[in-house]
Amino acid sequence: MTSTTSQSGSSWLTREELDAARERLPIVYVDAIPIRVETDGHVRAIGLLLRASGHGAIARSLVSGRVLYHERIRTALMRHLEKDLGPMSLPRIPASPQPFTVAEYFPTPGVTPFHDPRQHAISLAYVVPVEGDCAPQQDALELTWFTPEECRDERLLAEMTGGQGTLLLQALAHLGV
Repeated sequence: MTSTTSQSGSSWLTREELDAARERLPIVYVDAIPIRVETDGHVRAIGLLLRASGHGAIARSLVSGRVLYHERIRTALMRHLEKDLGPMSLPRIPASPQPFTVAEYFPTPGVTPFHDPRQHAISLAYVVPVEGDCAPQQDALELTWFTPEECRDERLLAEMTGGQGTLLLQALAHLGV
């Protein structure tokens, strides 16, 4: 399988190559939950995106995306956070990023709480404090900051697809909020 290489050195697959890989291999992703933190360390707010899907549906989502071939996890996190939240979001990724969980997305519903009809994907999930100005970019229509209490609202969780509501609840438990 060949890939095209951009001038920055990132390796990209053509649409056909990606579809072929998705039929045969688990794809590595990162999920990032942006948070605002008080000076005393308490979580003040969690940022959720509003996106339009390829099918025209509107849903809340986390920052999420593939890890490219020969790309470090830290670089993938930064790339997706800046792509969705803007270059001035100023994410604080630790020197040695550790996921709070690993989510296994399957094309078959019900295998795990996570579902992606396109593929089998393994996603490393992170909570990432952001300090700068966030402005939705690319396919993100809006970024809304919710309190931890608001994130537990069943109506809000129902707006999230593919099991991302479950992932959000796991992040809240990880944070102790």
